[in-house]
Amino acid sequence: MASGIGYTASEVEELDSHPDVGRVDITAPGSSSSSSSSSSSSSDSKLFCGFNRSLRQLYTCHYCSNMADEAAAWQQDDAFEEEEDIDETGYKSVKDAVLFAIEISESMLTPPPDTGSKRADKESPATAALKCAYFLMQQRIISNPKDMIGILLYGTEESKFYDEDESGRGSLSYPHCYLFSDLDVPAAEDVKRLRALVHQEEEAEQILVPSKERVSMSNVLFCANQIFSSKAPNFSSRRLFIVTDNDDPHSKDKALRSAATVRAKDLYDLGVIIELFPISRPNKEFDRSKFFDDIIYKASPTDPEAPAFPTAQTKTSTSGGDGISLLKSLLSSINSKSVPRRALFSNVPLEIGPDFKISVTGYLIFKRQEPARSCYVWLGGEVPQIAKGITTQMADDSAREVEKWEIKKAYKFGGEQISFTQEEQASLRNFGEPTIRIIGFKPLSALPIWASMKHPTFIYPTEEGYVGSTRVFSALYQTLLKKEKLALVWFVPRKNAAPVMAAMIPGRPKLGEDGEEVIPQGMWILPLPFADDIRQNPETNLITAPDSLVDKMRTVIQLLQLPKAQYDPQKYPNPSLQWHYRILQALALDEDLPEQPEDKTVPKYRQIDKRAGEFVIAWGEELESQHLMIEAKQPATSTLVKRPASRAQDQVKGDSRPTKKTKT
Repeated sequence: MASGIGYTASEVEELDSHPDVGRVDITAPGSSSSSSSSSSSSSDSKLFCGFNRSLRQLYTCHYCSNMADEAAAWQQDDAFEEEEDIDETGYKSVKDAVLFAIEISESMLTPPPDTGSKRADKESPATAALKCAYFLMQQRIISNPKDMIGILLYGTEESKFYDEDESGRGSLSYPHCYLFSDLDVPAAEDVKRLRALVHQEEEAEQILVPSKERVSMSNVLFCANQIFSSKAPNFSSRRLFIVTDNDDPHSKDKALRSAATVRAKDLYDLGVIIELFPISRPNKEFDRSKFFDDIIYKASPTDPEAPAFPTAQTKTSTSGGDGISLLKSLLSSINSKSVPRRALFSNVPLEIGPDFKISVTGYLIFKRQEPARSCYVWLGGEVPQIAKGITTQMADDSAREVEKWEIKKAYKFGGEQISFTQEEQASLRNFGEPTIRIIGFKPLSALPIWASMKHPTFIYPTEEGYVGSTRVFSALYQTLLKKEKLALVWFVPRKNAAPVMAAMIPGRPKLGEDGEEVIPQGMWILPLPFADDIRQNPETNLITAPDSLVDKMRTVIQLLQLPKAQYDPQKYPNPSLQWHYRILQALALDEDLPEQPEDKTVPKYRQIDKRAGEFVIAWGEELESQHLMIEAKQPATSTLVKRPASRAQDQVKGDSRPTKKTKT
């Protein structure tokens, strides 16, 4: 390890002798540590508890037992992409299957009491949950056309599962469970049918009828198990979203409670993550500890990257009060868990020193989202169909199909075409295996703010490549944070990617309103600019505003501050991106094309005028007066060239006398 850059030899020795470095943790997720573990183990667990929890809140996905198949597919993708650099958009593919389990009961169908407010909640919790599923299905049919969504209603008077001719199982197997929408890639008819259930009372009156007896949660979980097993057996991400206001469905029956716990364990053994979206009433707070803490496992045993500590709990939604708080709260909770976690790279070695490596996984948490073309759609027929494109190379002279082995690539040097084989081209672009190699250390103050040229990559330890990586990563993170250092690294994220020098920076967590971690703690890799990327700023004349002008603008800024002085990007979606999706949605669902896009980034001029209109006018008047004062102090100047007085007088009189010759 290089000790001459930033760290002294004693500091490097202190890092290498950290009590957690090199120790191996073979404790299975969910099991307790052995008695020989020291207190440092618990500190690491606390460190990465919030780290993994906030990461799962951002992406909320897991990798199930078919990691080997995905790794093989990923290597095949690399083989096809050897001819060009791989961009950061090439995420590891994750298929996601989400099954909504919405309880239908008297309390879930009862709208909140009327408070007299025009913005008060006027819809029942069940309707709000169905609307959330409808909105999510609308999004997925456009943005993620390969993902699956299903809707299971439980607690209904009518029971419905697969038909006899489809699966051989009758509806009596799961009483009071109504499979409204099967777990499948959503089609336009599925979206229309769900919209009819949400907006048409006749459709809702036939289906949304609560049963007189309580439904068994073990039957609900077993029904979900059968759905996932038959419809999404090989999906990387499978999640069950439970929406309910009943915090203790089996308070008096220990047998049913025990059976539900067993069924929940079966789901997690299958690789299914259960997410709870609780709903509280104004007079009754939802208590997770009564029942759901026993069936909501902290991590999936089949997830190799699962942490052995609690994941983030979803904020409880409250039915009632001003505004459509229930729908907004549910939408916010579901959207935060609707996006599967996508890795930019996985199992890349982080080389701390010679023969001292750990494995990490990288994620792009911050990146501008752009419209992605997932497939081609043919609109010439009666029904839109996905078109499959085929590329064929044809010879100009004979119109003969050219085989791939006949195509050669050449470069022009000195007027001659020099051809290269595929192996030679691959060797020219080969910069070594993917790696993150620490070259040395520097103080954090040595990194200027203008060095941020590209979006950073968030890295996360994984035990897949090297056992004990989490402990070593934790020790390195704590040491860099304590000493306020950064690591200078040689960064090759993926095969055929151009290597860059980067700064590996320890990042502190960012907490949200309720104390949850919005931005996780961990390491960030920031690519550093090359020498020719740095430009000198043009020289400008700085004019300092007078104190009177600054004081008036300070009042305007204070009156126009955002709530809690924080900018929430989720409240201001990209208008061009939303317009793109809205057009695709209208074409897919055979709806009328919208006339005007909804742009929430447009300033609310009426509110601005109401809050600070007079102060803005006063600031403008002060600016005008200061401008006049500055102009009055400056001497009058002219940009015209003044002619000599004698020459001007001669031209006016018309004198044509020759000028005096100059001696040479």
